[in-house]
Amino acid sequence: MKSKIKFPANLLKPVSEYLLSRLASIRLNKKKISTEDPFNDKTRDLDNAATDTEAEEQFGHARVSAIKAELNAKSKQIKKALASVKKGKYGICEDCNKLIDTDRLAIYPEATKCIKCEKKREK
Repeated sequence: MKSKIKFPANLLKPVSEYLLSRLASIRLNKKKISTEDPFNDKTRDLDNAATDTEAEEQFGHARVSAIKAELNAKSKQIKKALASVKKGKYGICEDCNKLIDTDRLAIYPEATKCIKCEKKREK
């Protein structure tokens, strides 16, 4: 079932610009968080005798890795939304082809699925 509903281009331009700015912000955050990874420290002593130092480094690395994974997931979602803007399908659920609620898009502009389909996916 193809949807014939499209948002007007004048509404999509600011959405696209906003999504691009969020993507740029995520890229900056990924670079910044990478500098906080203790495993990237060139002066790090690989022969640590203190177990608490090693544990702290392990925790720091795990924290940075988790944040980077979350940023990567957000980046991927934003890129999907930008692709839907380019295809003229922004605001249309990629599963059921119905309009995504505008309140949802206002809060989560990178949404590519309606609430109903997103809940099905999460189950």
